[in-house]
Amino acid sequence: MKQVDFESGRIARNMFETTLPMLVAQLINLLYNIVDRIYIGRIPGEGTAALGGVGLCFPVVMLITGFTNMYGMGGAPLFSMALGQRKREKADQIMNTAFRLICVTAVFLTLCGQILAVPMLRALGATEGMMGYSVVYLRIYLTGTLFSMISTGMNSYINAQGFPNIGMLSVVLGAVSNLILDPLFIFQMDMGVGGAAAATVLSQGLSAFFVAYYILGKKLRFRIHFEKKKTLREYFPYAGEIVGLGTAPFIMQCTNSLVQMACNGVLLRFGGEIYVSVMTIVSSVRQLLDTPISAMTEGTSPVLSYNYGAKRAGNVKKSIWMMTAVVVLYAFAIWALIQWQPVMLISIFSTDKTLLKDAVPALHLYFFAFPFQAFQMSGQTVFKSLNKKKRTIFFSLFRKVILVIPLTLALPHLWGLGARGVFMAEPASNVIGGCACYLTMLLTILPEIRNLETDR
Repeated sequence: MKQVDFESGRIARNMFETTLPMLVAQLINLLYNIVDRIYIGRIPGEGTAALGGVGLCFPVVMLITGFTNMYGMGGAPLFSMALGQRKREKADQIMNTAFRLICVTAVFLTLCGQILAVPMLRALGATEGMMGYSVVYLRIYLTGTLFSMISTGMNSYINAQGFPNIGMLSVVLGAVSNLILDPLFIFQMDMGVGGAAAATVLSQGLSAFFVAYYILGKKLRFRIHFEKKKTLREYFPYAGEIVGLGTAPFIMQCTNSLVQMACNGVLLRFGGEIYVSVMTIVSSVRQLLDTPISAMTEGTSPVLSYNYGAKRAGNVKKSIWMMTAVVVLYAFAIWALIQWQPVMLISIFSTDKTLLKDAVPALHLYFFAFPFQAFQMSGQTVFKSLNKKKRTIFFSLFRKVILVIPLTLALPHLWGLGARGVFMAEPASNVIGGCACYLTMLLTILPEIRNLETDR
């Protein structure tokens, strides 16, 4: 398997070699949930109601993803910086600590989720009509938490070692399995939403075993080992640093969960259950269109971290400008597509004409300022990759907690906006949050980078 040369390879080539497999992997990984929704939305006689019920599970799924990102995205930049500094033992310990954190957290989340499934869903706004779908899907989905967290979280360390193709293949294996199992379980075996969840769990299990084959075997230089230790501290030597840097991506996912809860609650009040289904579709479209930006920024992250650790100022600046240019151009192209062909995107998930009538204007409102999100994600990636914990955490909280949630709760009550106000909160936060994050990055990071070479 070809390895990316972070030490002497060209920046553009390194970014391409890490970003392309990650883009393919993330797009395919998105199929786990997207394909579920596509099939669920087409269950005869109950597709729209089932789609709304499954949509209420998203905050819990996002919470699991948040912990996965905490240990994966939080530890991988530290791992890459240690490699750039030639601290091989430290890099090895960071990776092993992250793996143990993932396993312990996955077991804890599975147990808590199974016990608290019903009260959690009621708190998320599940009505009696939705509860049957939501509980079945969530409880089955939670059984695969360990698989999901290992396959996604540990991929970050495989990518950071210069083997993004392995990570891509692990996701392809799971996604192809999901594509095959979904229609079999949902329609042929008549399992409905439970079949969708079961297909996802089995597919995630295959991905996890594929990742485990590499991180436990001898094909990678850095892998998981199980020496006998005497104290808990020796099992988790870098837990504090990983959690500290990983708090920002964790907050981003958790605040996404809070935003989803706020949106569902307000929409149920102002628009009814149909608008929860509309938000499920809008969120699904966003996941689909956000994925390339996430792949481009996360693919650049190990390049930034390695060169920052090696104190190569020119390479760090070049990586920042190239990443920004690519994601902003992509965001503008997507904005144009949504203005031109919203029905095409919505129809991926549902062909219900009543749903379509409400979903088109909602999609236009929600994505009105989408290009500004590219600046938010670029700035956040730079802060995270260079281990700027405080700024990473602040801007994670700023856009979602300080801007989106209050706007989601307030706008529906103003000027007779009603349910439309929920979809207007996102573009307002994109403009303010995106500009604030990127300008702060320029004003604080660029001066530091200029002095980086003099410290070598």
